[in-house]
Amino acid sequence: MKEIEIKDKQKYLDENYIFEDIPEVSDRKRCLHCGEIIVVGNYKVYANEQGDEYIYCPNAPECDGTIIDWMDV
Repeated sequence: MKEIEIKDKQKYLDENYIFEDIPEVSDRKRCLHCGEIIVVGNYKVYANEQGDEYIYCPNAPECDGTIIDWMDV
């Protein structure tokens, strides 16, 4: 997987967040994979070999948590 640099993180979330209630980049969540409390706007985006993009925990690649693993704090 290759990390993709995102210039406007809120816009990217608004256009690509797959769940309801799109978070703000200043929101805090807990990643269930690494247990850390994260700031949403620090997320990383990785693309697979087919070009599909995934929103990951800021602690990636050490943490493999994605947006489905983020819980409200």
